[in-house]
Amino acid sequence: MISRKVKEIVESPSNGVIRRMFEEGAALKQKFGADKVYDFSIGNPDLDPPQKVVDAVREVAADLSHLRHGYMPNAGYPEARAAMARKTSAEQGVEVGADCVVMEVGAGGALNVIFKTLLNAGEEIVIPCPYFAEYNNYAANHGGKVIAVSTKSDFSLDVDAIKRALGEKTAAVLINSPNNPTGRVYSDAEVSALCDVLRDFGESTGRYPYLVCDEPYRDITYGRTVATVFDKYDYAVIATSFAKNLSVPGERVGYLCVNPSCPEKNDFIAAAVFCTRVLGFVNCPAFFQKVIARSWDARCDFSTYRKRRDEICAVMDYAGLEYAEPDGAFYLWVKCPQGWDDDMEFTAHLKKYNILCAPGSGFAGKGWFRIAYCCAEQSILNSKEAFKKAVEEAKK
Repeated sequence: MISRKVKEIVESPSNGVIRRMFEEGAALKQKFGADKVYDFSIGNPDLDPPQKVVDAVREVAADLSHLRHGYMPNAGYPEARAAMARKTSAEQGVEVGADCVVMEVGAGGALNVIFKTLLNAGEEIVIPCPYFAEYNNYAANHGGKVIAVSTKSDFSLDVDAIKRALGEKTAAVLINSPNNPTGRVYSDAEVSALCDVLRDFGESTGRYPYLVCDEPYRDITYGRTVATVFDKYDYAVIATSFAKNLSVPGERVGYLCVNPSCPEKNDFIAAAVFCTRVLGFVNCPAFFQKVIARSWDARCDFSTYRKRRDEICAVMDYAGLEYAEPDGAFYLWVKCPQGWDDDMEFTAHLKKYNILCAPGSGFAGKGWFRIAYCCAEQSILNSKEAFKKAVEEAKK
């Protein structure tokens, strides 16, 4: 028989709703035409990878050396780990060695490895909400539980609320900046205050919760800088990927990096390597490890995302919807119209106008919905009247 727990999750209305909308969008486009369907359901980056990445793909594909597709150490190729260490050193302003890095199957793989490394059965991950829907499942995979903590009205960190949520079962606090779904970038002052709270908690209890930083959108910001953590808190670990910043989400290449100052660094890395193996990942895909080792410092032009952010905000203004203007990533977090507390119902209402958006309940954000604006610019512009009509009808 199918696991009762898994069956319950699969049959939950909020499970996989974004993917279902993505697939439904494809069907609607065939029926009505792509220009008449406004699909904002999934965060699938639509920029082409930079030329440096394309060139690296060609170079690696042309390599005909013996065992080029064979196994490597579970932690990854030494040259890939060294490249990620250089990348993290530049981002954190702290010298990081390759021995702090484990190559992983995307940021999702990295988070699963981190959670398995840290969690005992029944322990907790404290996460400010709203947050990426899969965090709940990632924690549950390893016997853990997410403790959702409210943020401030502008979706910045409520450090006092996080402090109150810490307890004897707290294994880690997870932050995602820029945030999916709000696009909020947490300030250096916010992160510093959070690190102070975690340090004080560790000093008073003898157990230091890890600060897990999920950073796949780190490079996609609009005049903001993502705060460093390695200079602020020893028990910090980063999970990230190249899905968003280099537009290669399907290649599933990422890594984790633990603070070189972490007192448990060697034990953490040994455990992470073990977990990478036994979770069945075995290793990050070999081909793209080699590609990324050659092209990690390539840069996409994110100005089109900024332009589309401004355009979708203008559409919301025209339709009369409230939203949180994002500091980064490519999502707009929008409040349902007055009288529509059920975001599942409202996003179903939007579908009548061929508008596909992700309901906020899947992100622990009831009463809101998410627009992914990493889509064709014309789709944003064409959606203007459809949103207006949908909102007018909703208010009736």
